[in-house]
Amino acid sequence: VTYEDNSLKHQAMKKNSKRNHSSRVSDLELNSADAEKEKKERQNNFVELLPPEVTFKIFSQLDIWSLCRASVTCRSWNHSIRHSDALWKPHCLTVRAVCQREIDDDLESGYPWRVILLRNYQKSKVKHEWLSGRYSNICSPISLPEKIMYPMDADTWGEILEAELER
Repeated sequence: VTYEDNSLKHQAMKKNSKRNHSSRVSDLELNSADAEKEKKERQNNFVELLPPEVTFKIFSQLDIWSLCRASVTCRSWNHSIRHSDALWKPHCLTVRAVCQREIDDDLESGYPWRVILLRNYQKSKVKHEWLSGRYSNICSPISLPEKIMYPMDADTWGEILEAELER
């Protein structure tokens, strides 16, 4: 191996060393920046700062749509909302005005309020439309709005047909 070969190898090693050093510095800066960002997010996250009772009070002021949107904001909000069954109960009781039998059956089956709401919310919207007579003058299935339909059990259809017969 000649002197020139050793010199070239030495220069290449120095370049790689500088590149590795600056890469490590960049990694440290990135990790530091990530840690700082995470720290700021934690400081701005009232769920982690406030007592659970206060957080519950804030979330309990939200309607269903806002509560669902808040639950996808971050992990801590999702955890707080998802695991606070009492947040979902008032919304479920509102749905119960239309779907009493369904809600009561789900309660007897031991479902949590959040799951009961998920199981019955869309059904309550469609059932309310049927029971209020919105579809009374529809002549054929083609006239029904496809996006509003929801699968319902025989008892629910029985309630709807009774309401139609009374009209």
